Amino acid sequence: MREPDDLVEVTTTAGTVRGRWRAIPGSEARSAAFLGIPFAEAPVGELRFAAPVPKAPWDGVRDALAFGATAQRGDPGVTLIPEPSVEGESTLNVNVFTRSPAPAAPGEGLPVLVWIHGGGYVAGSPASPWYDGRNFTRDGVVTVTISYRLGFDGFGWVEGAPQNRGVLDWLLALEWVQRNVAAFGGDPGRVTIAGQSAGGGAVLTLLGMERAQHLFHRVYAISGATADVSEARARRLAGEIAREAGVPPTREGFATVPEERILELQAKATEFGPDSLATIVEEGLHLGPVVDGDVVKRPTRQSLRMGIGADKPLVLGATDDEFTMTFADAERKLRWVPRPLLLRKLGLPKAARKRYLRDNADVVALGKARLAGRILTDMMFRVTVPRTAVDRGEAPTWTYRFSWPSGRFGYAEHCLDVPFFFDCLDGPAMEPLAGPNPPQPLADEIHGAAVRFVVDGDPGWPRYDAETRMSRVYDIPTRDAPDAYESVKSLP
Repeated sequence: MREPDDLVEVTTTAGTVRGRWRAIPGSEARSAAFLGIPFAEAPVGELRFAAPVPKAPWDGVRDALAFGATAQRGDPGVTLIPEPSVEGESTLNVNVFTRSPAPAAPGEGLPVLVWIHGGGYVAGSPASPWYDGRNFTRDGVVTVTISYRLGFDGFGWVEGAPQNRGVLDWLLALEWVQRNVAAFGGDPGRVTIAGQSAGGGAVLTLLGMERAQHLFHRVYAISGATADVSEARARRLAGEIAREAGVPPTREGFATVPEERILELQAKATEFGPDSLATIVEEGLHLGPVVDGDVVKRPTRQSLRMGIGADKPLVLGATDDEFTMTFADAERKLRWVPRPLLLRKLGLPKAARKRYLRDNADVVALGKARLAGRILTDMMFRVTVPRTAVDRGEAPTWTYRFSWPSGRFGYAEHCLDVPFFFDCLDGPAMEPLAGPNPPQPLADEIHGAAVRFVVDGDPGWPRYDAETRMSRVYDIPTRDAPDAYESVKSLP
């Protein structure tokens, strides 16, 4: 029986999948989408706290017409990026978007972008309409979005189980790409890994891992901050959750606790308020890649200073006010808080305060809420950009700042640059983040530079070097500027 013209099949190493052709708005090109392809067995039962197991082969043709199950459970509520949850057990899957769903000969396939979603390592979903790869495929890039285990199941310390299970999921997904992307018209020899927020941290973690080097060739980190959770901190959190659950902190103990209960205890153990901001700034997130000495051998910065990943071109940057929204409604309350107390609560070192305030006089003038937001932004995200560039020495590195102020908030907040990267300003839920009529020419610039980087390994502006410290500043108009991160120099 003849298949409808909008369906298309590709044979992977595990079996044949059926995707669907779709029109690309504003273009004569088409994009074929293959959704929810499992790269591993469902991480349930005996496999719940195990390393991911490659998906067993199947017979016949498997439909890949809808997103697979997500590790994110339930209604995520109002989020900056629309990232829906999908029920089901088979949460380890990939989505492939391509304009050429036919086998490519070695060295003749299209370049590949692999996207790792954010969400603080506890939330997020690859099923976001913003992550649809149609406009990358329009521009000749095969796009793959991957899922991974989140929260305690993915990153919690579990005695008797492999640690960093979420990281192992990334590695197996990238291995799947190496084995299968040529069947979708991609080139496994030209793979760029990219991600935002926790996903940006993920790609930096992978950049510093010896065992991951053969799986990708370029890295694009958007608002990335590595977790590098210490083993001691991971063990403390596991102990706390185990005590609340009434089980030993072992694989056997945690296996008796339903997923829903683990999620409840995880939320309780990791919640933070105004009084714990300094701890979050100093120690980072509670859950995320753990420096276990095995999967993640050492802190990422140390690995980069050792030269690991130095052959990989890297683009990284951040928005100017990632977390300023945290204090959006706090100006009236903060007016009564003495500035020294505010700086201490935010973890700004005393020795750095005088110069930091001088270097950020423009933000200081906007009030304590904007200052508090910028401090949190700088210490959690923006300082990572020049530090990483310096750590890599002469390795090919490009830095940028996203400075265009949202038409909704009046500043460049967390996640604002993602739809510009994917060139999806016509997508849903855009106005709550970007305001009405975000500038398409800026999306053309940002997306175009990303495509150039994926294709050629150069985004099109001067590389960062110790002498000029040049960055691309995305705003209206866009410009290249030396010392674009001068305002964070006082931070240790």
